[in-house]
Amino acid sequence: MSLKTLILAAGKGTRMKSELPKVLHKVCGVPMVQKIVNTCSKIGSIENILILGHKKEEILKVLPDIKYVVQEEQLGTGHAVIQAKEKLKDFDGTVMILCGDTPLLREETLKNLYNYHIETGATTTILTSIYENPFGYGRIVKENGKVIGIVEEKEATKEIKAIKEVNAGVYCFNSKELLIALEKIDNNNEKGEYYLTDVISINVKSGKKVEAFLLEDNNEILGINSKVELEQANSIMRDRINLAHMENGVILIDQKSTYIEESVEIEQDTIIYPGALLQGNTKIGKNCEILGNTRIIDCLIGNNVKIESSVLEESTIEDKVTIGPFAHLRPKSHLKEEVHIGNFVEVKKSTLEKGVKAGHLTYLGDATVGEKTNIGAGTITCNYDGKNKFKTTIGKNAFIGSDTMLVAPINIGENALVGAGSVITKDVPENALAVSRSKQVIKFDWRK
Repeated sequence: MSLKTLILAAGKGTRMKSELPKVLHKVCGVPMVQKIVNTCSKIGSIENILILGHKKEEILKVLPDIKYVVQEEQLGTGHAVIQAKEKLKDFDGTVMILCGDTPLLREETLKNLYNYHIETGATTTILTSIYENPFGYGRIVKENGKVIGIVEEKEATKEIKAIKEVNAGVYCFNSKELLIALEKIDNNNEKGEYYLTDVISINVKSGKKVEAFLLEDNNEILGINSKVELEQANSIMRDRINLAHMENGVILIDQKSTYIEESVEIEQDTIIYPGALLQGNTKIGKNCEILGNTRIIDCLIGNNVKIESSVLEESTIEDKVTIGPFAHLRPKSHLKEEVHIGNFVEVKKSTLEKGVKAGHLTYLGDATVGEKTNIGAGTITCNYDGKNKFKTTIGKNAFIGSDTMLVAPINIGENALVGAGSVITKDVPENALAVSRSKQVIKFDWRK
């Protein structure tokens, strides 16, 4: 495949009413322009070139390795493509041109467009679609079934405005013919801009073959120009993602109230309940239950795990773990098989070995907890002295009584028992009992 793509991403996007460049707004967790670049890479493009302008530095932070050119003044789509002449002058193949604000375009659509372009031997192929209300779109004008031009809304006569086949803003061009035609376009139009669509009529007048490839699902070419359209795109993409998961064997109780980002992987027979929010590079195994009001981001989750009303971040959860309700796993936590953490338990940068239980009201930070140890309610690892973090190590089969403070750095041996209400500042040997309490005092009849 001899294909390069040009992605138009120089506009200000004033209708978005945002400090963020329009093309960096996310659709199901992925910035729009990154989604387009990813899709183009999947179809075999040998080089993706962005045409940047407004706040280009912000876009390059997201795509630091991308090839790009700069359009200093926004003088139309034709003017934008002209900025890439130096990148294309030695290229002999197909140039596909897209907009950076159309994240719903499918990989299959772009592949089919490219293949049609090659099979027909066209100089130019235009992706088109049918709209019952085509207001705002350039109309595809044909004679005897052949494309003769594209007319923008502001330039269209009443007859042309009645045409329902519209320009989707995606094109395949023979690279050499594109550069020749770009030399001939002008800005003699109502907006005083250089239209890329004028290349079509130039090619037709020169006797070149121009084809139209009709797209059935016009949702794919939704351009995002406002926060309203951004929500529409998110809704369409979310439906696609959720449908794909269900077809792969995942159970969604209510797909309309389930948010799953595109990068999330879920195995079959896992049940996702309403209100779940699954983000980033999360992978979830088989036969899990993810109950409502749970947010999971960048986590690796095994099989037969149950999570209820909890927040999990950048952590690893092995098989048969139960979490929640109202638990919080902060980054770099590792829960091994059959661990249970319950309501209002927070774990940070800690490893809980197989079978550990921390039922409620506990904080475990910078800790390692041995197999089958029980952590009582109200236990806190005091890991921070205001300047440095320190580690707590608890051995196997230990029992930590309720309302205990473990002042790190500290080691609790295997089979050790810590009495409830203790503040432990010294290491506890294995099989030992440690108790640290003030003497209880009773004043009889004090309330009288």
